[in-house]
Amino acid sequence: MKPTISTETQQEALAAAKATQKPGQTKEQTKLIAQGIEKGIAEYKKLLKAKARERDKARKQQLKAKTRTVNDIVNLDDADEIIDSQSQFTIATWGAIALLLLSWAGFAAYFFMT
Repeated sequence: MKPTISTETQQEALAAAKATQKPGQTKEQTKLIAQGIEKGIAEYKKLLKAKARERDKARKQQLKAKTRTVNDIVNLDDADEIIDSQSQFTIATWGAIALLLLSWAGFAAYFFMT
């Protein structure tokens, strides 16, 4: 698969080749130099695209990790709320405890009075 080289790149390569042309250099030699420059530019663009893909992958992985971390924190907060709600006494529980203590106090008072 031969990479397609844009006309803009070809023109840039030819301009660079003509700018570095030595006296007595033939047009064929200049064209060969321009083709080499084109290949270099194409290779450079491929490397840039590959680096951009890698940066994008890394950015997506960071976003996933950050999302996972946030979700884990939210899940831990939810678990803490469930544990807290299970460990908290309700009004009915406190009422039952108060009645139990009152009955024990009454029993102790009766026991020590007699």
